[in-house]
Amino acid sequence: MQTSEDTVDDAASAPVATRQLSPDAVPVGAPLEFPIVDSDGALLFERGAVVIGADEHRFLFQHFRPHRGDLGDANDGTAAAQGAAKPGEAEAPTLKEMHLTIGALIGVRSQVGMGAPMHPSRIIGFAPNESLFVTPPLVDGKPMPLSVGENVEIVAIASQAVFRFVCTVDSVCQVPFHYLVLSKPGVVRRLRERKSVRVRASLPLRFSVEAQGAGYESLGLVQSVSAMGMSFSAPWTVGEVGKRIRVAFTLRSKDMETPIETTATIRNVQPGSKPGDPATHGIEFEQIDQVEQMALKVYVFDRIDDVIFWTSGPK
Repeated sequence: MQTSEDTVDDAASAPVATRQLSPDAVPVGAPLEFPIVDSDGALLFERGAVVIGADEHRFLFQHFRPHRGDLGDANDGTAAAQGAAKPGEAEAPTLKEMHLTIGALIGVRSQVGMGAPMHPSRIIGFAPNESLFVTPPLVDGKPMPLSVGENVEIVAIASQAVFRFVCTVDSVCQVPFHYLVLSKPGVVRRLRERKSVRVRASLPLRFSVEAQGAGYESLGLVQSVSAMGMSFSAPWTVGEVGKRIRVAFTLRSKDMETPIETTATIRNVQPGSKPGDPATHGIEFEQIDQVEQMALKVYVFDRIDDVIFWTSGPK
């Protein structure tokens, strides 16, 4: 019979190093049976999380040294304790908690193959068991071919955040119209908080590093726009995070043309990868009047199917 003292002795003599994982030991598209931590014990994936797609799998091993988090020593206390939590102790958010609504835009791609792009779809209904009714994702204007039982990756844009999860195609329906029934979302991952939806753009931007000055000293290219800000590239780094600048650009939507001039605050900067490459900046507008705010919302609304949450564009 083993006593509590024997248990303590056994634990003391056990290996203290976490067990490093090989790529083959980490499945793609299936819930993890163990937590994954970095070599310093930092939690990377909780037990039950899903490594979605070959790109994420490759990123995991390119940038980290994954170890089994349930085999760590006492120094891994925080990460191991978090990773070893039972699935019921930290449940993924429900559809209600995600604040998804009918008409919400989602991106869909099959888990078959590698590096497939996301295709736009919309939520058209919910079932009591949290199944989703969605429009067929379109590829070049035609419904994407999906089969019953096929797993698909979803990126959903909710009012407060962006989520990623996996569903199984339960039904492909043609009557009374073409739609899909997807299973209850699997392990849900919150990608990021968002203040507003952002859409792709390609607009000239004049800017000045003097927020209160006169005139505009350089030219940039707008890459994305939201009702609250934008990202743009410039030949050089305009300023550090927190710097105020002045910008001017023109929005055109159908028959409306609205010039906008305002000050903005730099919220993030991504320098070019090598000398001579343009730098990318994310800015938040400071003062927008009602006419300009309406023009921004109309511009975004007209391009709502062109959201960039699932592209490789600047974050």
